Amino acid sequence: MSEPSKGRVIVGLSGGVDSSTAAALLQGQGYEVIGITLKLWPQDCISRAEDKCCGPQAVADARAVCGRLGIPFYLVDEAAEFREQVIEYFAGEYRAGRTPNPCVLCNEKLKFGTLLSRARKLGAAWVATGHYARTELDEASGRVLLKRGADPRRDQSYFLFSLRQEQLSRVRFPLGDLLKSDTRAVARERRLKTAEKEESMEICFVPGQDYGRFLTEAKLVEKRRGEIVDVEGRVLGYHEGVAFYTVGQRKGLGVAAASPLYVLDLEPERNRVVVGDGSALYRRDLVVERCNWIPFETPPPRLEVLAKIRYNHPGTNATVTPLAEGRARVELHEPQRAVTPGQACVFYQNDLVMGGGWIVRSGNECRAQ
Repeated sequence: MSEPSKGRVIVGLSGGVDSSTAAALLQGQGYEVIGITLKLWPQDCISRAEDKCCGPQAVADARAVCGRLGIPFYLVDEAAEFREQVIEYFAGEYRAGRTPNPCVLCNEKLKFGTLLSRARKLGAAWVATGHYARTELDEASGRVLLKRGADPRRDQSYFLFSLRQEQLSRVRFPLGDLLKSDTRAVARERRLKTAEKEESMEICFVPGQDYGRFLTEAKLVEKRRGEIVDVEGRVLGYHEGVAFYTVGQRKGLGVAAASPLYVLDLEPERNRVVVGDGSALYRRDLVVERCNWIPFETPPPRLEVLAKIRYNHPGTNATVTPLAEGRARVELHEPQRAVTPGQACVFYQNDLVMGGGWIVRSGNECRAQ
């Protein structure tokens, strides 16, 4: 007599090895698994890239994995929601002189937003993905904690910091305790088509990481000529729009100088790009908004954390002081280079994700005269 099912779980399948293995592991653990691929980006998917999550090859691979595992597969069109929740945000941030992180919003709004709604309609208690992260119930507080994945090179907890308790309580991360090599080994053992599939580190809807070209071709940003100035306000050259620049950028400025120049600040209200010496990129403090706190509803007056100011940042010791209206001041113990408005700053204590917020301009940022 077979053991009873642990319940129904929806697995978000991207057509890659990680999500495929997540589905296989959950099936092996006794869950009733349903695979869903979200069709997110409707325009010229075939010409963009065959293996993207919206592309025909990715859909075919996800379908093949479900066939191999003997589980149902659904392709769900979420293109309108993706454009509204992610693409418009992405373009709007660049227009405002900020550098966005669309993956965080996609996780919050779609993978653990609309996908959870789909799960309820299908009678599923949980949603699972191939993220390298872990969750744990804190018995004392009753809150679900978010922790780093066991593989430090693959940890994706940074992209999940904005998930709320109602979302964290319904997610499963089967790969959280695995190394990437373990994941591929499971996929080979289960003879999944995606076992040897290479992964892409690009933003899924921006081919070749050329976001400027994407923004113009998709008619999300119009070119607008403006000044490139130094910190004294002297005009050094001209640009075609602040949306095509990011703090810390060196290449593509088109300005001749005796020493290298870097983008220090973007002033969308004046349509100016401020450039200067790389030493001016370092900051000791920053402010974040729209904070989300995970181990507690109300944060303490002061937290000592390791702060990551971007995904590939190793982190630096910092003191966080929560402020009113969901904001917080972050004092970095060591100055950090290119603290970029629009990026997420995520707070850790060892493996535990304490929370995070979105970097906004601080009073110490360099402004042209």
